[in-house]
Amino acid sequence: MAGSQFTLAALATTAVPGLEVTGTRTLGSVAAGDYESAVLRDADGATSAIRRPRNQRAEARQSADLLAIRALSAGIRSRLPFGVPEYRGQAPIGSTRAIVTSYVPGTHPALRTLAERPALATSVGGAIAAVHVLPTSFVTDAGLPSLTPFEILRSAVSVMDRAVATKLVPAALQERWEGAARDQQLWQFTPTVVHGSMGVDAILVEGDAVSGVLGWGELRLGDPAKDLAWVLAGRRDAFDTVLAAYEAGGGGRDRQLAQRARVHHELETAQWLLHGVQAKSTEVVDDAVAMMHRLVDAVHAPSATPLQSVSPDTMEIGEVEQLLSSTERRHG
Repeated sequence: MAGSQFTLAALATTAVPGLEVTGTRTLGSVAAGDYESAVLRDADGATSAIRRPRNQRAEARQSADLLAIRALSAGIRSRLPFGVPEYRGQAPIGSTRAIVTSYVPGTHPALRTLAERPALATSVGGAIAAVHVLPTSFVTDAGLPSLTPFEILRSAVSVMDRAVATKLVPAALQERWEGAARDQQLWQFTPTVVHGSMGVDAILVEGDAVSGVLGWGELRLGDPAKDLAWVLAGRRDAFDTVLAAYEAGGGGRDRQLAQRARVHHELETAQWLLHGVQAKSTEVVDDAVAMMHRLVDAVHAPSATPLQSVSPDTMEIGEVEQLLSSTERRHG
């Protein structure tokens, strides 16, 4: 142990009384640049994770995540077929704090593997369903956000309007968004417990099974379609497998679910455009516009329904959320 890992190990012993650290290793993460982090092994052979945020944005994200995982009681966790980090302790350092949690093993999957490994896609669908069927009371009892369908629609329309105001949204895509905003049936759904930022960055797998889910900072009552939207970045057959497993696992049989997932998926591209405009980045704006034109080509043929003409070659569109997140971290 040397350098920052030695410091983190020392912090962990302060955060968790009685902890005797016997070894450390690097904690791989898509947000590694935002945190100093390590996996710790104690004298009993158990493992923990420690993270120290490097910037204010990471600190806010960690605080939100901590609030959420502390709301996930032992009873709630027992209903989930995967691991969730458990809070173990914290220690102040400088103007921030290091947080120690249990370590959840696994690796982040690539989106393409959902099509290549149907068993994994099935596990993902079941994992998402397990979150959505949790009792809503623990979310409200913890004071976490509880959004109504109207609030979710209003937020979506706000993104649509701001994107359209740039005059860079293709007419066909604008027309689709306007139709979605006017479709009252589309937004008639029952809010459920949602993870809020589900995706390959949040999911850990071992073999063909989901072993853990991280990044709970957006835990709330909201639109279940949001937790499925990221799958649409991949192949249609992968989405079909995930959706079938989701329904088999008790996920609501909302006939509009797939269509709303498509809207949420497309609005990630709109948010990328808005980020580019705000940052005055020609590269980002051009990238977002190209993505939107591919959405038109893939989905908006005159006779197409929302999922009838999805191209398997639009994976880069699904990377928008990760791009937004990583860009925000760089400027945080």
